[in-house]
Amino acid sequence: MSAAAAKVPPASTGDRISQRHFSALSQLIETEAGIKMPASKQTMLEGRLRKRVQACGLETFDEYCSYVLGPNAPRSEINHLLNAVTTNKTDFFREPRHFDYLRDTILPAYRSEGRASIRCWSAACSTGAEPYTMAMVLDDFAMKNGGPDYHVLATDIDSNVLATGLKGIYPSELVEPVASDLRKRYVLAAKDPKRKEVRIVPKLRQKVSFGRLNFMDRHYPVGDPLDVIFCRNVLIYFDKDTQSAVVSRLCERLAPGGYLFLGHSETINAADFALTTVGGTVFQKG
Repeated sequence: MSAAAAKVPPASTGDRISQRHFSALSQLIETEAGIKMPASKQTMLEGRLRKRVQACGLETFDEYCSYVLGPNAPRSEINHLLNAVTTNKTDFFREPRHFDYLRDTILPAYRSEGRASIRCWSAACSTGAEPYTMAMVLDDFAMKNGGPDYHVLATDIDSNVLATGLKGIYPSELVEPVASDLRKRYVLAAKDPKRKEVRIVPKLRQKVSFGRLNFMDRHYPVGDPLDVIFCRNVLIYFDKDTQSAVVSRLCERLAPGGYLFLGHSETINAADFALTTVGGTVFQKG
């Protein structure tokens, strides 16, 4: 984008997406990412897309919609659109009972089996708080019990949040839910206290790999079967058919005896996917 284009003012607050364009954008977003975009979210969508109007050197939503919905729309701009509409709410130790179950039930079971290593997946990892929380629990257990070794795969459709996760730098207040002993071991405070930032220690960052994955893909290229999959607070954005398709694909990537974690407000019929309910929104593959 040229310097001149960068100076174009963003769409004004009075500018609105037309009903025709909103319907077309909603269809594109649902097709590409599975995310439902009802009419009640039009104002939210407009707020999130104003920066894209400016970044593309355009002046109105009408111009932007013609551009991104046109036959020659670049793949890069469609990805920017998807980045703008995804919700990236995340916290360290969010829904903490899941991490208790991982620490107190799953890891001791794998340890008693003599497992040398396990693979975990944070699907829809957002900015990385969830996979780094998983890594803290896994590393702490391995250190205290002589194993097992572990690796955490972290994926998301939003390339911007993946870049944040890869850096592992967060506002200081975001790590407040982390227990003091874990924080001391796995979190580095900025040398300049005015920055109010922390960074995940290199040892832990090396155990987490980040990559882009779209749940609408027919196959999830995540390598060998996973022992633990966290896919929390994602299904709520999909319709029933999409939810079922996503859970089926996740289960395909889950090793026999492996565990699937969903968000506390998400429900499935475990039997439909050859799963057994073993805890609050925790399921085990037969």
